[in-house]
Amino acid sequence: MSQYLTRFKAVIPAGGSGSRLGAAVPKQYLPIGQAAMIEHSVRALLRAEWVELVVVVVAPDDRVATSIFATTDRVRVLPQGGRTRRDSVLAGVRFLNQASDARADDWIMVHDAARPALSLGALERLRDAVSDWEGGALLAVPVADTVKREQPLSSPFAQVASTIEREGLWLAQTPQMGRAAALQHALERFAEVTDEASALEAAGIEVRLVSGERRNFKVTTIDDLDMMRALLAKGDEA
Repeated sequence: MSQYLTRFKAVIPAGGSGSRLGAAVPKQYLPIGQAAMIEHSVRALLRAEWVELVVVVVAPDDRVATSIFATTDRVRVLPQGGRTRRDSVLAGVRFLNQASDARADDWIMVHDAARPALSLGALERLRDAVSDWEGGALLAVPVADTVKREQPLSSPFAQVASTIEREGLWLAQTPQMGRAAALQHALERFAEVTDEASALEAAGIEVRLVSGERRNFKVTTIDDLDMMRALLAKGDEA
């Protein structure tokens, strides 16, 4: 049982194929050092002793995650992954909310399987940011580069339509979190959202931006995978 007044649990949606990487296996199972990517992402959450349970949501026919986490304390594998990220997250949130000891005010964090370099420090900042808060929160980093909006053309090249003022713009990361009952309600109401913060926002719930880290990037391309392997090869997961 957590020593904190409020309990923290987590969901990792891992039902996708990671097709943009073009790998022979879903990207969450690609090796980074001696472990699959998803193992690093789960470990990142488990390093926080106040995270009571991590639910890994996989496709119904996925047997790999069960074998990986069969003996890992505080992890449950749920083979109820859906068509979209939202569907998989909602399945995990419902699972947690249906537990006999579930409480409406539990915090549920949702973390990407493809963000294996989440640091304990960032996770603790996220926890601390909601100590006096009833809304939602997410890790994010301010936009550092100049942002261009394209004007699509029929040629192989796009043309700049405008430069967007980057002041006040942030890049969303994970974990993203909300109170258990509120998060489930928001995800049920807004099926087209691409992340949990968007669902909470659409439901009228205020969401705090918490300073994340550049290292907590999402592995989407081969270049990303190479950079992540180099980063974690240093043994720098703190």
